[in-house]
Amino acid sequence: MIRRFLHPAALFVSVLAVAFLFAEVEVQIEGASGWAASLPTWRIEKHWLLDLFFGGRVMTGYHAWTLPCILAFFHLPMAFSGTWSWRLQARAAACYGFFWIAEDALWFAVNPAFGWAKLTPEHATWHKHWLLGVPVDYLLFSIIAGWFFLWSFQNPRRGA
Repeated sequence: MIRRFLHPAALFVSVLAVAFLFAEVEVQIEGASGWAASLPTWRIEKHWLLDLFFGGRVMTGYHAWTLPCILAFFHLPMAFSGTWSWRLQARAAACYGFFWIAEDALWFAVNPAFGWAKLTPEHATWHKHWLLGVPVDYLLFSIIAGWFFLWSFQNPRRGA
């Protein structure tokens, strides 16, 4: 029984560890300016597609390259093994979602200019929508990623 939960738990902890490492990298890159505000990159401040797909946040060149780069990393295990399935795709998508939620929250925790106390609408102005004291994205993506993650570990022969 414990073995059944070991793989998902180890994977989840590994994603959290990688999110911590990347949060530290982003703190070194961004410093006290969140959401690439001080980086020498292009920015799209307003567009209806950003409202629809990006929570109303600014799109920057930094994010345009970072987001698909991390997504590609989560697909590397399938490329290494030469194996693909809908369950593995769901697992990669779930880990990608968990990664960004954890990385964003950890960015506040490890950034000396912010800290947990500044994970608020007043300080994290790039998060436009909040619910229950956290960005709506955290809640929404946690639910979606959690469902994909759990489904990806279900035995496909169960109940057949």
